[in-house]
Amino acid sequence: MNQYLNKIAIVVRDYDEAIAFYVNILNFELLEDTVLSPSKRWVVVKPKGSGHCGLLLAKAANTEQKNAIGNQTGGRVFLFLYTDNIDRDYQNLIKHNVEIVREPSNESFGRVLVFADLYGNLWDLIQPT
Repeated sequence: MNQYLNKIAIVVRDYDEAIAFYVNILNFELLEDTVLSPSKRWVVVKPKGSGHCGLLLAKAANTEQKNAIGNQTGGRVFLFLYTDNIDRDYQNLIKHNVEIVREPSNESFGRVLVFADLYGNLWDLIQPT
């Protein structure tokens, strides 16, 4: 059996502001942006590189979903983004005024920092050893 995660849905306030953040600031690729109805789009972004998993940017459609924006995991780190150069990516986050929750540190598994995306979801940025 061969299984892998293909997409992870993340609830967003607005498609275009989310695309701008992930593509223009985190340097993700926009894989798809298809209009499904006047209020719904199928928007997929993914980090550049060899990985398969992308983020499905899902616009909140009701109050319960709106309340989950920025807090999809109850304040815990939500996503783990691996990099080949944490210093380069850290400087990029600083340049774009992205909130750094925990400065880069050396851990047994590599260098790591924690940042918040445009909605407040927490991410680990990791350069493995």
